[in-house]
Amino acid sequence: MEKKSRYMNSYLAGFLLGLVLLGAFYFSGRGLGASGAMKSVVVSAVNAVAPDHANETTFYSKYVTGGQKPLISWLVFLAIGMVIGGNFSGIVSDRMKFTIEKGPRISNRTRLIMAVIGGMLFGIGAQLGRGCTSGAALSGMAVLSTAGFLTLIAIFGTGYLIAWMFKKLWL
Repeated sequence: MEKKSRYMNSYLAGFLLGLVLLGAFYFSGRGLGASGAMKSVVVSAVNAVAPDHANETTFYSKYVTGGQKPLISWLVFLAIGMVIGGNFSGIVSDRMKFTIEKGPRISNRTRLIMAVIGGMLFGIGAQLGRGCTSGAALSGMAVLSTAGFLTLIAIFGTGYLIAWMFKKLWL
């Protein structure tokens, strides 16, 4: 008999996420957003490998000039906390195992390639859109920003369209 995974009640999880968002606004004066942490990691890596390039490039220089340390950012610590919290949740609920979830018509390799491509496209979109889902939509909607609502509609609308186009891989 297969052991049933335990998940948190979705209403409780949503309420707790709202409290985290409220705390972020209260303590930092900003909402949540994970893509800024990735930007800090990339900027730090470029600065470590090619400091002259980082100082001369408009994009990188605004994060590294004057001895700034991009990794000392609350967003980096937020991302680290998400990784630790996600792993803790997986261990506590006995879901911590490596499996590739996929449909019967797709190989493991194709699934992983599609996941990497999708992640890269989402990262590029987050950079172009000046924020990821949590930053642009969740935090934007929390302050009743029209752009936040439109962003969420665009994200889910595009997600449904892409899912419909690739559903043959899953069914």
